Amino acid sequence: MKADIAFIKAHKADEAGNLIYYGTGRNFNPVMATAAEIVIAEVDEIVPIGEIDPNNVVTPGIFIDALVVKGENIYAVRT
Repeated sequence: MKADIAFIKAHKADEAGNLIYYGTGRNFNPVMATAAEIVIAEVDEIVPIGEIDPNNVVTPGIFIDALVVKGENIYAVRT
């Protein structure tokens, strides 16, 4: 599988782009992050480096090109 751009949703990221997921986001988001040339991740929150346990990282930051923090409007809900 190959993609030019992937938009993925994660629960939390650190400032280096390491991602952890909530629920079913763990199914295809890590695969698409490795298959795409450019990866943009929408996250609920960004925490300082070191706050995420390395054993819990699902997608390493090396695959992430941009982080976008989810807004607080009614359309930005956890799915």
